[in-house]
Amino acid sequence: MAVNVNTVYQKVLALANKEQRGYITPQEFNLFASQAQLEIFENYFYELDRALRMASNDSVYADKADSIRERIDVHEKFRQNVSMSAGGVGTLPSLYKLGKLSFNDSGVYREIQLVSQNELNHFLNNKLLNPTIKRPVYVKTSETAIQVYPTSITSGVTCNYIEKPVEPNWAYVVVDKKALFNSTAKVDFDLHEAEENNLVMRILELAGITIKEQELSDVALRDRSSTTNIKNS
Repeated sequence: MAVNVNTVYQKVLALANKEQRGYITPQEFNLFASQAQLEIFENYFYELDRALRMASNDSVYADKADSIRERIDVHEKFRQNVSMSAGGVGTLPSLYKLGKLSFNDSGVYREIQLVSQNELNHFLNNKLLNPTIKRPVYVKTSETAIQVYPTSITSGVTCNYIEKPVEPNWAYVVVDKKALFNSTAKVDFDLHEAEENNLVMRILELAGITIKEQELSDVALRDRSSTTNIKNS
């Protein structure tokens, strides 16, 4: 499940007000929210790499690696079409991290090997390594462009990739010069619900507000109490 953008904003406002740091506008919040989400998402890859480096028989770190993978996996896309044109030139879809590329050879998906620009001539000039339909290779020519060899491959190329999380947005309408939450147009955080407190903390840090974890817990407790009172009224 996603993290509710309005819940995070209300907690941020409550804590900012407690510290007498003034009102954080929706525009400011949205900017901080986008950056905080991306930082947390990028940290998954660092934490996963660190967890995988631990001893393989360490069940604690194995569980941590599995947990991080679960949060990354929901953003992974498989066999997405790569737009190809004459000469083996391809354009990648919008993505965050590129995975494996494949070529559909009459129903058989053959992995397209990534080689560096420095290695390319070695492949093209070596009879044993020369790219074929059954052993294709590619080089990245820019962030979004690739060159596939053999150049006769002009269709049937797909890729796996990690997509960038959808940018959150606390949507609003202005009534009597006040910003009122527009729930029909909002975009929630594209992260696991367990990241709610981390998002609140990071957004406050970006706003220049330092708080203790206990203060965040107190706000969460008040929110739950308020919700309970409303339900029971």
